[in-house]
Amino acid sequence: MDKPQEECGVLGIYSQEPLDIPGLLHLGLLALQHRGQEAAGMAVSDGKEFLVEKDLGLVNQVFTEERLSRLRLPEARLGLAHTRYSTTGSNLRFNAQPLTARTAHGVLAIAHNGNFTNAKPLRDRLLREGATFQSTSDTEVMLLLLARLGHLPLPQAAAEAMKALEGGYSILLMDRRTVVALRDPHGVRPLAIGRLPKGYAFASEPPALELMGARYIRDVRPGEVVWVEEGELKSLQALPPSPAPCAFEWIYFARPDSLLDGLEAYEARVRMGMELFREAPAEADMVVPVPDSGIGAAVGYARSSGLPLEYGLYKNPYAGRTFIQPTQALRDLKTRLKLSPTSAVRGKRVVLIDDSIVRGTTSRHIVAMLREAGALEVHFRVSSPPIRFPCYYGIDTAARKELIAAEKSVEEIRAFIGADTLAFLSEEGVRRAIGGPVCLACFNGRYPAGVPVEGEKLALEIL
Repeated sequence: MDKPQEECGVLGIYSQEPLDIPGLLHLGLLALQHRGQEAAGMAVSDGKEFLVEKDLGLVNQVFTEERLSRLRLPEARLGLAHTRYSTTGSNLRFNAQPLTARTAHGVLAIAHNGNFTNAKPLRDRLLREGATFQSTSDTEVMLLLLARLGHLPLPQAAAEAMKALEGGYSILLMDRRTVVALRDPHGVRPLAIGRLPKGYAFASEPPALELMGARYIRDVRPGEVVWVEEGELKSLQALPPSPAPCAFEWIYFARPDSLLDGLEAYEARVRMGMELFREAPAEADMVVPVPDSGIGAAVGYARSSGLPLEYGLYKNPYAGRTFIQPTQALRDLKTRLKLSPTSAVRGKRVVLIDDSIVRGTTSRHIVAMLREAGALEVHFRVSSPPIRFPCYYGIDTAARKELIAAEKSVEEIRAFIGADTLAFLSEEGVRRAIGGPVCLACFNGRYPAGVPVEGEKLALEIL
């Protein structure tokens, strides 16, 4: 689908008693599958052995029962897991995470969600100083920084490394003794903490904690380093906080049952729909969401407008991922495989609700399908502002030249997609709906955590 692509999901477990760590991490990864479908991996330790399994593919493709059995240590107490969508570095097996290295800290594993905007100059400096890299992921830059801070305990080394890093990131580290969690000073990417009966767990989103048997207690704060020491949760404020979490977590990325920095994703989406009706009402007969991304906002729009919410588009649950097709005709047919209109729209004026428009091609096909199915009018409403700028903090948006809103006015977009009317939610509407400070850089170009000198996704593959 024509959407910003997912980031990554990270998980960690520390227990004072032996647990089926691979089994729990597998459940947690399934809860975070929406955050990345290119690769998955785990690292598990019992304090002595340190086992790693990872590969390209979906969680259940990578972690067969045979592969999970290889990770099962009778006395396992620690684990780390990752599900990946590549935002820096190609989708290659050696870029799958967790990444590991043998350092003065012992074997060290890292799982990373986000991007370092200064990864290229840091990597170039490390190369000049004699470092070697095994991947083309920006994550390895931090691994090498930590290796050079082996004289410090791991939590303090992480805090020191953070001073050199720029960008938006949530990171989990693991050695044979503990798990360390950290988040950039703007809190761009989410990271939650949960309490186990005798330990702690960490996850990109709270639903994964629940599946691992942990009770959500709070989020890692912006600029904070958190770790477990002798069974107790310890904290260090490594950098001064300046909160600006990614608005798209609430708009689209997070599961609707997630709680992010104390703010519920589903309720925020419903409020976006209510704000959207307040800003852009339409004379119509029904509200139709683009499934699944437009459902929350459509509920809010219908609630405020008094219009019925109708099941006007069917989403095929067996269509799978939309891989790039070699011709436009095949791409159009793949859209029809995923979505098709129902008879509910016949002879009706439809308010169509979606969370975003990136290139506009999918929106154009959906509008055309609704008209073919007999819709009299299609009023397109979008529960976010026009995306005019790329994201450098762990979301793979299109290059700016491919963003339709960077090249066309709202009226020109309306004409391109073929809608009768088109309106986007304002930045103020997004802020009111979420109810806290957020990063809106992809809408307004104001980047709180800096921009890379070289924004190319594959910049680290060029020497």
